[in-house]
Amino acid sequence: QVHLVQSGGGLVQAGDSLRLSCTASGRTISANAMAWFRQAPGKEREFVASISGFGHNTDYADSVKGRFTISKDDAKNTGYLHMNSLKPEDAATYYCALRWAIPTGRLVNEYNFWGQGTQVTVSS
Repeated sequence: QVHLVQSGGGLVQAGDSLRLSCTASGRTISANAMAWFRQAPGKEREFVASISGFGHNTDYADSVKGRFTISKDDAKNTGYLHMNSLKPEDAATYYCALRWAIPTGRLVNEYNFWGQGTQVTVSS
């Protein structure tokens, strides 16, 4: 069993940067793909970014490409989402997720474990 604990998030202004963290316990996650999803009120959970096991590949939603960077520090068993040039439309609850597979994935049902969620609010 894997337990994911998120940190980071908060209220920022448009154009600001923020970093979200997701620390895993229960096993090492170097071989596992990790992703970030987000969910705004009244909307479905949507894919943001994914990194493969061993960190060889990354994948981004078009809406965040060039502004967000996903990374994983296997020594710390922690994944990160660095968010730059934040926009009001980026405001949502962000969730990290881990899957029992190496390749990246974009679908919610591809992931086996989820963090508790962290709120990101962006004021214009």
